[in-house]
Parts: sequence; structure tokens; C-alpha cells
Amino acid sequence: MSRSALIVIDMLNTYSHPDAEILIPSVRQALPRIVALVERARDDGVPVIYVNDNFGEWRSHHGEIIETTLSGPHSDLVEPVLPDDESLFVVKARHSIFYETPLSYLLSQLDVDRVVLCGQVTEQCVLYSALDAHIRHLKVTVPEDAVAHIHRDLAQASLRMMERNMNASIRKAANVEF
Repeated sequence: MSRSALIVIDMLNTYSHPDAEILIPSVRQALPRIVALVERARDDGVPVIYVNDNFGEWRSHHGEIIETTLSGPHSDLVEPVLPDDESLFVVKARHSIFYETPLSYLLSQLDVDRVVLCGQVTEQCVLYSALDAHIRHLKVTVPEDAVAHIHRDLAQASLRMMERNMNASIRKAANVEF
């Protein structure tokens, strides 16, 4: 029997990076479906794991990351997807959710063999995370309408690569099964 986890990638964000202005419209578009996935996962008892950049603040923990993002000018993009008391949290420093993080160990402890990846950025962190999940023999689902992109053409190519090269299931968020 398969057990899934919903992974929310980099949604706790200050949007103070150089590509933020072109990313934000895509985040606004994906946000309602990300929120719906998080709510559905919580209702179904599916582990929700936030994996987020630490913005180079090596002494920070998830509470400080949340405070920083909520005090920024785009807190309206953060508030709807805040972790609840049951959510798990992993801090990352690079693009992949697995690179030098304890996520593989955490997933094995939860007996998870399938990850649903949502968040940002499709052509960067989501793509690299899907590849790293695939090489760890995890099944990967990416809801194409619950991931945000900087460059639409690269995002479309990334989704196609995930489907073709990583055997990822690419579907609408409403059709994701946990």
C-alpha cells in the first residue's frame, strides 16, 4: 500500500529576490490550488511537509522564517499557506528539497513512497526536487496548476521532463489522489 506526503516548496517567501516581480503573478494564480491541496491533505491525514529556503540565515528556524515572511510586503501570499501545528518543516539551502536535508530520512520514518510536490519555482526547485525524489525511488506527482513559475516556457518544458524522464504524474490539483 502506498503512503503519500504533500511537500510544500518555498511558499514561505519574502519575494525580495531579483525574479520576484515576474514570479508573483504565477504565485497568485497557483495559490488557491495550493491552499486546497494543503486543506485536503490535512483532512485526509496525509503528512504535510514544508521545505523552505532559509534565505542564508543559518541560525534561523521555521518560526523565524515565518515571522520574516509575514512581515514582508507580500504576506498575503504567505498567510493562506502557513503551517499548522501538525505540519512538519525542513529547512533547505539549495534548490532540491533533498540536498543535504533530513527529508529522505523523514519520509522513510513516515513510510512515504509517493510525494506530491507543490509550490515554487516549477523550473527550478520543483524540477530538481522531482529528479531527486525519482532517483530515491519515490513516486512523484506534480499538480501543474499548484506550482508557480518565473518563465512559463521553461516551466512547461520542466513539467514535460518530469513526466517523461522521471515518470512523474502531472495532473490538475483537483485530480490529485493522496
